[in-house]
Amino acid sequence: MPSVEQVASMIDHSLLRPELTADEVRLGCAVAAQRRTASVCVRPGDVALAAAALAGTGVLVGTVVGFPHGSTTTALKVAETRALVAAGANEIDMVLAIGRLRAGDAGYVHDDIAEVVAAAHGRCVKVILENAYLTDEQKVTGCRLAERAGARFVKTSTGFAPSGATPADIRLMRAAVSGEVSVKASGGVRTLDTLLELAAAGATRFGATATEAILDDLAARHRGEPARVASPVAAGSY
Repeated sequence: MPSVEQVASMIDHSLLRPELTADEVRLGCAVAAQRRTASVCVRPGDVALAAAALAGTGVLVGTVVGFPHGSTTTALKVAETRALVAAGANEIDMVLAIGRLRAGDAGYVHDDIAEVVAAAHGRCVKVILENAYLTDEQKVTGCRLAERAGARFVKTSTGFAPSGATPADIRLMRAAVSGEVSVKASGGVRTLDTLLELAAAGATRFGATATEAILDDLAARHRGEPARVASPVAAGSY
């Protein structure tokens, strides 16, 4: 079983719910810093706040572009990316043009991603496919276009669609890209067992709101205590 530190280093602690206050975002950043997660993933308007809160902690600041529908124009995604990088974002999780992918407009999807990658100026770009709306063939196409466009991760979901990450999707996405691209699971990663199952399928980064519960469960198991039962999570959680 992996260590608590290993699992924490794979979590993007999610602070994307629309009702979060600034104080709740600061508290979430404090949790990420204490638990030493890979990053926080905050709403665009919270990037400067998170960058200030996490300065010197080693926790990266991630944010979202074209979120959650992917339907804004490429020009707007580019402008958003540039502004967020300037505000302190280290990682960009962008939603690809879902409808264009479903329509088979591969050129548009590729160029949309490539322009965001260019605007990120070397920062890590993760491309969200929103698998709930795609066929397996479309998922594979989306992953391959993301790799060609320079993305470093392909990602299952926003967490706001009807379904999230599944082991089958992780395996499919892992097989669709080369070893240069990693796979992020998000949407429904609320328990340690779910995270471990998705990791076994090939995911190396996880979007989660239940970070503390997941890590506390893992620490308890290392102490020989029984697995903990997850608390119910409200619909729309990441």
